[in-house]
Amino acid sequence: MALLSLTALGIVYGDIGTSPLYAVRESFHPNHGIAPTPENVLGVLSLIFWSLLLVISVKYLGFILRADNHGEGGILALAALCTPMGARQRSGRWGLVMLGLFGTALLYGDGAITPAISVLSAVEGLEVATPLFEPYIIPITIAILVALFVSQHHGTAGVGRVFGPVTLLWFLTLTGLGLWHIAREPRVLAAANPAHAIAFFAQNGWRGFVVLGSVFLVVTGGEALYADMGHFGRRPIRLAWFVIVLPALLLNYFGQGALLIDSPGAVENPFYRMVPAWALYPVVAIAAAATVIASQALISGAFSLTMQAVQLGYIPRVAIDHTSAREYGQIYIPGVNWLLMLACIGLVVGFGSSSNLAAAYGVAVTTTMVITALLFFVVAREQWKWRLPLVVGVAGFFLVIDLAFWGANLIKIPHGGWFPLVVGAVIFGLMATWKRGRVILRERLDEVVLPVDLFLHDIHRNSAARVPGTAVFMYSDPGATPPALLHNLKHNKVLHERVVFLIVETENVPHVPENERARVEDLDAGFYRVTLRYGFMEEPNVPKALAGLRERGLEFKHLETTYFLGRETLIPSEKPGMALWRERLFSVMHRNARTATSFFCLPPNRVVELGAQIEL
Repeated sequence: MALLSLTALGIVYGDIGTSPLYAVRESFHPNHGIAPTPENVLGVLSLIFWSLLLVISVKYLGFILRADNHGEGGILALAALCTPMGARQRSGRWGLVMLGLFGTALLYGDGAITPAISVLSAVEGLEVATPLFEPYIIPITIAILVALFVSQHHGTAGVGRVFGPVTLLWFLTLTGLGLWHIAREPRVLAAANPAHAIAFFAQNGWRGFVVLGSVFLVVTGGEALYADMGHFGRRPIRLAWFVIVLPALLLNYFGQGALLIDSPGAVENPFYRMVPAWALYPVVAIAAAATVIASQALISGAFSLTMQAVQLGYIPRVAIDHTSAREYGQIYIPGVNWLLMLACIGLVVGFGSSSNLAAAYGVAVTTTMVITALLFFVVAREQWKWRLPLVVGVAGFFLVIDLAFWGANLIKIPHGGWFPLVVGAVIFGLMATWKRGRVILRERLDEVVLPVDLFLHDIHRNSAARVPGTAVFMYSDPGATPPALLHNLKHNKVLHERVVFLIVETENVPHVPENERARVEDLDAGFYRVTLRYGFMEEPNVPKALAGLRERGLEFKHLETTYFLGRETLIPSEKPGMALWRERLFSVMHRNARTATSFFCLPPNRVVELGAQIEL
């Protein structure tokens, strides 16, 4: 448990653990018009204290972590949990699916900002040491980010071993700095009294509400915490939070507050002003390492999220490389990696400072948190069978807090908050177009396919020539004859002595046990229907799964098995379905998707593709 908790420090708490670099500074940004007086400092610290307790400790660790989908967390897993396959056809359920999908898309936008703001805020500590470094802050930040993304294809197996110890050193540094300054100004501990937060709003009014958007920076890692639950489980995540992370964060925030009460001029960069001159460079180095680890966690999370979306049919198949032979979850997706790198570099160059980036940070995360609270309401009511007053009370309480943060962050939209929203909207549009396009494509294919019962009846009446070997025809509809089979029979006029109709299904659970992987039906006359089931966190390996059917009487010899796939050429048309531009977009996405041969791990020299033109 201790080892798991230590490992969880780097992966789960990297994002939230680097917030002290900029959260207090941004709360007293000159644009807010809030002077660092003792009363205001205590008010902001009180808001930080209760935000960490209510949002992270109570909402996420107390309740949201209970909403796991067979051990996995994250908004996609949560949306899948409250929208079972059979219920998705109802309009209300499709609304929940789209809500979860939109929240997922938004995470990509803020996922690009997190590495940029974290690394940039750490490197800016060099400016505190000496002004000579000022011209080199941006180049150094870009160099670190490029090195981080370029090394992704090696995987995290090697550096992963040091994630926990380095992050532990970071939290110990936060604790030490905080205790040192609290000892010099102990009255700062009075901020634990919520009366200071209430007085802060009463005294500052609208300006106090605006500051809430900066206070939110202390809890931005909540969604990442939930998404990483599947790697460690609830207990190690909770243990690490209450024993190490929460005390370290609170002590450091209170230490920064103590510094501001004693020296209001330190508001320009209170974190690095806490550090004694002799320790400044080592702390910058530790901060840079901690932010790289935090960025790595977000990048790995984006890879995992993309794989889930592919498996659930929300985005086209993409190239996925496994970087570890032992750890399944360690994957690398080149396309996502390079797009994130370009986005991070563009943000660093475009915004120029972590303070400017902070003005854009939080809009998408708060929106996702609101969506999580709404989905939690459905899960608690329908899955856990909570009584309505209890559900309304608990979910409503969290929703009020989330909406307050969300409203405060909406003000950031003109100052850069539009970026994650635009990214999220674009990705959501692509996801929705892909999902709708697949439905339309399925409908068009269903118009021309032959029911499998009718096909088998016809084969019995008019037997075709049979040739040695096994033919595997992949198609998603168990009640229809695969179009590739009809094309092969039409053109080649032969059937293999054994024909397998193969259906690959993705379930709404992260993993499917091996003993539940395959279902085999004997359709007579050498025809079989095989259904393979995978979870949305698994990558299908069809030959491996078929090899496991030997005990059931089906043996697939490599040199005697041929896989037949359909390959459709899509033609946009004026038929009812989608707007013409969306049909064209779907056609481009379909054409550039990863091939079924690669995605299902089929041997390329044993695959035959039969094409067809389909009007959308």
